[in-house]
Amino acid sequence: MTFELQHTDSKSNARAGLITTDHGQIQTPIFMPVGTLGSVKGVLQRDLKEEVKAQIILGNTYHLYLRPGTEVLEAAGGLHRFNGFDRPMLTDSGGFQVFSLTGIRKLTEEGCTFRSHIDGSKHIFTPERVMDIERSIGADIMMALDECPPGTSDYQYAKKSLGLTQRWLDRCIKRFNETEPKYGYQQSLFPIVQGCTYPDLRRQAAEYVASKECDGNAIGGLAVGEPAEVMYEMIEVVNEILPREKPRYLMGVGTPVNLLEAIERGVDMFDCVMPTRNGRNAMLFTSQGIMNMRNKKWEMDFSPVDPCGTASVDTFYTKAYLHHLFKAQELLAMEIASIHNLAFYLWLVGEARQHIIAGDFATWKAQMVKQVSQRL
Repeated sequence: MTFELQHTDSKSNARAGLITTDHGQIQTPIFMPVGTLGSVKGVLQRDLKEEVKAQIILGNTYHLYLRPGTEVLEAAGGLHRFNGFDRPMLTDSGGFQVFSLTGIRKLTEEGCTFRSHIDGSKHIFTPERVMDIERSIGADIMMALDECPPGTSDYQYAKKSLGLTQRWLDRCIKRFNETEPKYGYQQSLFPIVQGCTYPDLRRQAAEYVASKECDGNAIGGLAVGEPAEVMYEMIEVVNEILPREKPRYLMGVGTPVNLLEAIERGVDMFDCVMPTRNGRNAMLFTSQGIMNMRNKKWEMDFSPVDPCGTASVDTFYTKAYLHHLFKAQELLAMEIASIHNLAFYLWLVGEARQHIIAGDFATWKAQMVKQVSQRL
């Protein structure tokens, strides 16, 4: 994997770049739709490519390990062949999912023992095991195993957790270097910066991660309940240290405003379930603001879903029709809303890229923050 930094904004840390993988190129800043089980919920791979214009999607190691399992994925020739998406993919380490299994997991120096949420069977994730699983899945970008501590962790717990994450990272890198890709194309490993909301721990984590000289770096453990301004402060602290010549990935974030603020602070890559999860629950993010499609105000509104027309569903369907579908609990409502929201997120980061290149990002961003955050 290579990363070319193409443009930087003169008034902020916003950047436009180009990631090149064996499955294609990715223009940054970029948003990655979340395909937890190898599927972006409610969206065909065809529509991901043609409507959403997804350049890269994300899969989840924990879920794919449990179902369908590495045996099936290896027999298929990796996740790309299994699900038919022939563009770049990223897999997280499964750490966030495992550590959210409160009461059915045990954390040790060796790794994390947990019970499946599906059938209660017992499993263990070690750094070495996670690297092997991610090799079997075959994503272009693999994430290192980390502990994602609660956002409310006290300083001592956060410091102890960070030490464990750093020791696990060393083991991940060792295993990654000892093994080879299984399917004839290269894979990259990204470490994850943790440290909760403590600036000194974040700096220590960023320095440690930067010293490993991996192909890219991620920022984890944010958007987990802390105020947005604290999240932005932690991004600034970390991005002062992470190398400019490597892509920076902010994990699990977030709202359209979150994306714009993080881009301004030098983040290149994002993922979040919000576009599809909220879409399935009738919330649309649009270029004009946020809409609840169950509200009666849309019952007689025969204008397009979004005049910006980020996907064909935006101009083909009306607000009134989508309102009707949600009220009638038709499955098509969730499909349209998911495609729209994802297409809007991809449109938004694409517009940010264009304005970074044009040199007027700051002016455009200030206007867009007001527009996309208002309730319609």
